[in-house]
Amino acid sequence: MLSVHGSGANRAGGLDRRELLRVGGLSLFAGMTLPRLLRATEQRTVRGQGRAKSVILFNLLGGPSHMDMFDMKPDAPAEVRGEFKPIASSLTGLRICEHLPNTARLMHKACLIRTISHTYNSHDPLAIMTGFTGGNPQLPAQPADPPDIGAICQYVELGPKDLPRAVCLPCYPGWGQEGYRRGGPYGGFLGSQYDPLFSLCKPTFGREPKQQHYDPVMPLGEPYLPGLDSLPEMSVDRFDGRRTLLQQLDDTFEKTRRSTALERLNKFQQRAFALLTSSKTRAAFDLSQEPDRIRDRYGRNLFGASMLIARRLVEAGVPFISVHQEIFRHYGHAYDMHENNFGMLKNLNLPLLDQVYPALIEDLEARGLLETTLVVVMGEMGRTPRVNGKVGRDHWPQCGFSLLTGGGVKADHVYGATDKQAAYPVSDPVSPAQLVATIYHLLGIDPHMTVPDRTGRPIAIAQGGEPVKGVLA
Repeated sequence: MLSVHGSGANRAGGLDRRELLRVGGLSLFAGMTLPRLLRATEQRTVRGQGRAKSVILFNLLGGPSHMDMFDMKPDAPAEVRGEFKPIASSLTGLRICEHLPNTARLMHKACLIRTISHTYNSHDPLAIMTGFTGGNPQLPAQPADPPDIGAICQYVELGPKDLPRAVCLPCYPGWGQEGYRRGGPYGGFLGSQYDPLFSLCKPTFGREPKQQHYDPVMPLGEPYLPGLDSLPEMSVDRFDGRRTLLQQLDDTFEKTRRSTALERLNKFQQRAFALLTSSKTRAAFDLSQEPDRIRDRYGRNLFGASMLIARRLVEAGVPFISVHQEIFRHYGHAYDMHENNFGMLKNLNLPLLDQVYPALIEDLEARGLLETTLVVVMGEMGRTPRVNGKVGRDHWPQCGFSLLTGGGVKADHVYGATDKQAAYPVSDPVSPAQLVATIYHLLGIDPHMTVPDRTGRPIAIAQGGEPVKGVLA
């Protein structure tokens, strides 16, 4: 790590190799060495003017139960309709779950797709972040995977040059499973230099779960940047009031920037170093700048903090931010509800969603950012229509939802319809490739743009998907 508690040692010739490697410890891209960090080619220009400047994807990891949330079937048999009752929402004619009252009053601002449908039966967010559904669901992230939306934002250099183009919060998907890296938010065959900024976290829990996987406990804490963890007890939640430390960081980084050693680096290394030392990135993670009422509004937990940081990253100009809700205690997935489906929803998942989603939407709107920020709430699949013998619902990629708000999509709109048991679309099915193409279109990136895979073949970034015109404003 860089030294921050003194004036710094003066060296002939500026920064030596050892100190530069210490700077590499602050790398925004976990697992990357500094020379590999931004090995980009020249600007790729296949984009126009998009309605959305930024996208926030809130991934409800595990597969949210669509018929218990946004596509309720109160007239279906008891073993299908489940335990919850629908309530009226502000979206014309739409009734949603009774445990989402705050979300219900904002639904007129949203576009609800009820018919996300595919066959990729996996908890990886690979399909919804890349549009690709042809891989092996049993494998972790692979070098041959297609790049995700954030990687393409990096590739075409969308957004400010002094910020990462993609950020993944609060950590990479799969972190809670002893480092199992789930496919999705990576550069894939373009190379790891297009990976997002992966924040880190050290969640704490108020109690032990009563059973593994199906008794989720809210993780507490805040995401922080790689490198800050090696400063003892210096995660972002402890920066409050420590302006002298931040000033030391700024001073040290500025001295390093001026070092003659940087002149010996190639342009990609210099750009990498600029991102590593960006005060804008560090400032976005410093939640001590937020008033208590805003902190409380989002929730004093890991995911509330992640969503608040996401909003701050949008303000800074980052094009793509993904927040992955994963329960870390005993390695459960937040929405993988093979057992205790209704308890998991009622006691943690739905109250959490009903706090962070309205907080984010209203906050973005108050700041004049909602029209240029697309917020996507969804999981990688839905759940089976029929409740199983353990009061759970199993995997069901054949039908799920995506809740879109702001950023150029229609408001007060429902797209697609399902059958009487929410098992299959009966109109307007939407594939992950179509959804991803829609997001690219809204960002102003041509979804038909191709990038070379590891053999040099041109691969369409949206896997052949076309934007869903029926959801565009």
